[in-house]
Amino acid sequence: MNHTPVLTKEVLELLDPKPNENFIDGTIGGAGHAKLILEKTSPFGKLLGIDADKGQITNARYATQKFNERVLLVQGSYADMTEITARVRLKPIHGILLDLGYSSWHMEVSGKGFSFLKNETLDMRYGNTELTAKDIISTYKEAELEKILEEFGEETFARQIAKKIVQQRKAKPITSTFELKELVESVIPGRLQHGRIHCATKTFQALRIAVNQELDQVQKALPEALQLLAHGGRLAVISFHSLEDRIVKTAFKEWEKTGAVTILTKKPVVAQAQELMVNPRARSAKLRVIIKN
Repeated sequence: MNHTPVLTKEVLELLDPKPNENFIDGTIGGAGHAKLILEKTSPFGKLLGIDADKGQITNARYATQKFNERVLLVQGSYADMTEITARVRLKPIHGILLDLGYSSWHMEVSGKGFSFLKNETLDMRYGNTELTAKDIISTYKEAELEKILEEFGEETFARQIAKKIVQQRKAKPITSTFELKELVESVIPGRLQHGRIHCATKTFQALRIAVNQELDQVQKALPEALQLLAHGGRLAVISFHSLEDRIVKTAFKEWEKTGAVTILTKKPVVAQAQELMVNPRARSAKLRVIIKN
């Protein structure tokens, strides 16, 4: 299936890939951004594509087949990019892209319960880690569930949802996306159920972040990315919720204070109206870019 990458024009302008330069796409997915970078870095520039999900590596291999040996694909976490880059012996690195959003493929094809629009098992893992969303729902204490929903989902009704989960699982295990969605709907007041986003969105987001330790991954990956970049190299990060964006913004500002980088995006770059008409998912995307001094 086709996944529409976000902010492609802006990413290319700010990353500014040139012929024969080497890049890392730490979350390659369907290779939407990667293909555009590879076109700009021909004839000899290489791209290392990393993804936690085996299915996405397969998708990326198919999407980039015309670039042959210029593409190196590795299943793994972008938070381990230093070790992966050493393993494939790629250097120097002129640019790194981290697109922190999950893809349409995860929602529509993976079968891992990322979406409450399909009735699937509550898995939500990108990679091969042990913890699933079902594990969290089934075993975490009420206070732990509340904390996850509040911190990662910024959910106003975190306490009520956590309490309901613990009550309900005593009677019957909660194993599917539809069961969880219906549980959340039963807690949220009717007048608040028909907003711009579905009332279960924040709960699903919180569980996905917890399962994949997404915020920890970003924290670990950013200094690794800076270290890997050649002088004059660029790091572009696209985040999709405020928690991630805050981590990126804070790191970039701290680095700029020390003179290590120059921030190229004083404010985050967001999608323009034309892109939003074609790809509404881009509405929450924020792009920040630095250049290494």
